[in-house]
Amino acid sequence: MENKRELLIGDRMVGDGHPVFVIAEIGINHNGSVEIAKKIIDGAKAAGCDAVKFQKRTPEVCVPKDQWNIERDTPWGRMTYIDYRHKIEFGKKEYAEIDKFCKDIGILWFASCWDIDSVEFIEEFNPPIFKTSSASLTDTELLIRHAKLNKPVIISTGMSKMEEIENAVNDFGFENLIIAHSTSSYPCRYEELNLKMITTLSEKYPNTIIGYSGHETGLSPTWAAVALGAAIVERHITLDRAMWGTDQAASVEVNGFHRLVRNIRDIEIALGDGIKKVYKSELNSLEKLRKIKSSAVPD
Repeated sequence: MENKRELLIGDRMVGDGHPVFVIAEIGINHNGSVEIAKKIIDGAKAAGCDAVKFQKRTPEVCVPKDQWNIERDTPWGRMTYIDYRHKIEFGKKEYAEIDKFCKDIGILWFASCWDIDSVEFIEEFNPPIFKTSSASLTDTELLIRHAKLNKPVIISTGMSKMEEIENAVNDFGFENLIIAHSTSSYPCRYEELNLKMITTLSEKYPNTIIGYSGHETGLSPTWAAVALGAAIVERHITLDRAMWGTDQAASVEVNGFHRLVRNIRDIEIALGDGIKKVYKSELNSLEKLRKIKSSAVPD
């Protein structure tokens, strides 16, 4: 018998035979404001998302030193890039507030950790799942550290060759692994989404949960990803796509997330089980159009 692809995330089974796990990626769309973050979390919960996700970095580790002192315009005025990166990073106080808020309203939260110090920081809050960014796919040390958490981990595969994905899987191992197909352009053009990679990854790793992390505008590719077998989907969420920030244009507003989740649930029902049968609702048509007595059709 084929092994079933499933993992426990919090109190929810994810994978074959289970509802699609929908992640609202807040990332840095909060612009350093806990109040904005809470509004987005509220919106994600109301839309029916299973989890929200943040991004956590240690700026001095993740920002190349030659970019530290480059000045840029920000909502807080003109400042160096390293100062800006610190400005949008939440610390313990902010994440403790987010942790309590998510528990109070009943939604999971976790983060993409871009460096080992960030893994240690987020692990203090004991999230049920972690994620590594596409940028970290070739960071062997970071992958191995995530593997040691003994928790489900999503590895994102944007801007990568197949060989790099294979190496990352070898570094991490198969236990607790979830692979998310992704293309790392913001927003991503439809001709570069390559959704059939979901099928390719499913066939290559038949015992591993495959997901989709999308950065396109519009919702239809995410629905298509579900139809192709993605067990986890992730889209960036925002209060307003016109807000300041690099990820806002590739994000979905809260109203859009309501449509996204609602139609995912419809698609799950419509996909069925793949076993052909005659439904009771067809019996009248069968008797009328084929001249066959409905009593001759088994239940």
